[in-house]
Amino acid sequence: MSGISGASGPGIEAARAILAGAFAKAAEAGMKPLAVCVLDAGARLVAYERQDGASPGRYEIASGKAHGAVMLGMGGRAQMARAEAQAYFIAAANGALGGGLVPVPGGVLLRDAEGAVIGAVGVSGDASDNDEAAALAGAEAAGIAAEA
Repeated sequence: MSGISGASGPGIEAARAILAGAFAKAAEAGMKPLAVCVLDAGARLVAYERQDGASPGRYEIASGKAHGAVMLGMGGRAQMARAEAQAYFIAAANGALGGGLVPVPGGVLLRDAEGAVIGAVGVSGDASDNDEAAALAGAEAAGIAAEA
């Protein structure tokens, strides 16, 4: 299932598949309760869900991970590497983009068959590496290419 609704981003059915796939990965791996946020290519919310037990502030973190991925065109792992190499760039980008970036693993880009960015998924609730694994599993469940 591609679930792509044009170049603007994943449609609601694909977003629901991403949520389900991320939560299934979390259950399989025994992760803490997660929050998952799916954005389109314009960083607009497509879907969000927070599992029981995940703290309410997880929305902002999951959204920030996805927002940074879309706005910078690089996943959270790449953002973290960039922050380590050029902290001034991430700090400046964060300021320019309203302070909402969370440059750590758990935000992944979603790409169409031609490689164009169609959105992002952000996950928060467990260790960042586990959040990233859940995000990637969600994209895989929806049949969408993802980039950390």
